[in-house]
Amino acid sequence: MVSREMIKKIRQIEIKSNKIVEEIFSGEYRSGFKGKGMEFDDIRQYYHGDDVRNIDWNVTARHNKAYVKQFCEERELNMFLIIDMSKSSDFGNKKELIASIGATLALSASKNNDRVGIILFTDEVEKFVPSKNGRKHVLSIIENILDFKPKNKGTNLGKALQYFNRIEKKRSVVFVISDFLDEGYAKDLKITSGRHDLVMVRVIDRTEELIPAGAIFTFEDLETGEIIALDNLKKEYKLDNNFKMYRKNIINIYTDEDYYKPLKQFFRRRGNI
Repeated sequence: MVSREMIKKIRQIEIKSNKIVEEIFSGEYRSGFKGKGMEFDDIRQYYHGDDVRNIDWNVTARHNKAYVKQFCEERELNMFLIIDMSKSSDFGNKKELIASIGATLALSASKNNDRVGIILFTDEVEKFVPSKNGRKHVLSIIENILDFKPKNKGTNLGKALQYFNRIEKKRSVVFVISDFLDEGYAKDLKITSGRHDLVMVRVIDRTEELIPAGAIFTFEDLETGEIIALDNLKKEYKLDNNFKMYRKNIINIYTDEDYYKPLKQFFRRRGNI
């Protein structure tokens, strides 16, 4: 039974995401992610200027007039959201931001009749929802994200990607939503990128990216409980993984900014390729 509070949260996210999708993303999403190809749609009489390669010679011979085949884009896509739900996603307001990003992407897909599925992971894959389309399914995805209570604290992105590569053979648009504060996933990321259209959505709190100079800081690792001391008296310290090689396929979203702006910029860039 879904609580009233949860229903209210889901509804708030749906209303906000729907507004963003309708006003901003509908065109960008469609142009940014192409269908699988062209499929036959209908036959009509030939008009001057039509491509002669599309003439249906069998129909033309029967009617003694030229007829051409019409094609439309085979639009339906398969989208997966692979979402990091480890303990570090509780830092700041990451969790609600991740839910909003996931909802916006899922609703964008749903508006275009595309299928959406999710994988929620920590250091294990803890939740898998197969891809389907429809509003009811999208709302269940939002509920799964908001109501998710992880069994584990750690992060293992490599294991989540291995799981996805093993179960999903159909080429898909894959959004990995994480802070990417993990190691050892480069090989699995490369395999996923080779099989699917991979996009990384990096959700960052600015305090995780840069520590200013002038003090000795102590940190607690939210996933392991380990206490770390950092002597940072002389120079600032960057807590940033090297993402230079992924520039074209990564969206950086900070917890203190409107998430739809970087998404819109990415979709627009994709649509112009």
